[in-house]
Amino acid sequence: MDDQEIVVGYDGSADARVALDWALDEATRSGRPVRLAYVFEWLTVTDWLGPGTTPGTWPDETARREVEQQVRHDAAEAAARRPGLRVQGDVLDGPTALVLSERSARAALLVLGSRGRGGFSGLLVGSTAVTVSAHAACPVVVVREDAERPAPTGAPVVVGFDGSPGSLPALGWAVERAAGLDVPLRVVRAWSPMQYRTQGFEAEEATAVERADTDEALAPWRDRHPQVRVDVEVSAGSPGALLLAAGRGAQVVAVGTRGRGGLRGMLLGSVSQQMINHAPCPVAVIRQPSE
Repeated sequence: MDDQEIVVGYDGSADARVALDWALDEATRSGRPVRLAYVFEWLTVTDWLGPGTTPGTWPDETARREVEQQVRHDAAEAAARRPGLRVQGDVLDGPTALVLSERSARAALLVLGSRGRGGFSGLLVGSTAVTVSAHAACPVVVVREDAERPAPTGAPVVVGFDGSPGSLPALGWAVERAAGLDVPLRVVRAWSPMQYRTQGFEAEEATAVERADTDEALAPWRDRHPQVRVDVEVSAGSPGALLLAAGRGAQVVAVGTRGRGGLRGMLLGSVSQQMINHAPCPVAVIRQPSE
């Protein structure tokens, strides 16, 4: 084990507390230290909400001291709940997504809630989670407040794989995760009937092609971790829908930032966004180092 930390994007909200609980569970398993990172982003509030809205003011030093005291308190409380764990808290300055992305370069894992105090009820996932997931240098785990937890004993790790370069790091992370937890791995691969219909393939032929490609990608990982039971599901249909179904009762669902249909200009692929918006379990977004 090295000393890389598990960093929690923390603002004291209900979602952030759920993310902290997940990070503490992970730290208990891995022995890594945990750091709560509260990003103090100076904002003003305008009157866009309607007539009569009072503009906000810039927070003063008193507000910052209160935040620092709260973060220290919450870190100490977390450490008291998990004797033996190293838990610290920092208050940082700057744009939240940028600061957390920079902090990820020194982290083993970055854990976020799906929505912080800056979120609105109509926004399913905060913009910070989407932006950080697309740019972080380490794996990002997004934990929804309504996600099932803890996972059932022996629940599998699920990974979405489509054969693209962007999905290979997610596959490797998922295998290692399943090996570390001593649970099965479930690999989910979807294919488009339209794509194969234009090539004259029947459904059975298309499934065989997709499965052979998946087995080839899995081969070195099977050799490295022969004890991991691997179940491969290859089906025609929507990858998002298949992964959402597979995520019920899973430890975590791992996805890449962009898959086979990803566009370079997108911050995050549509399947990845769908998962962090709707998944019934924590979602790990694994970015390619070259992205």
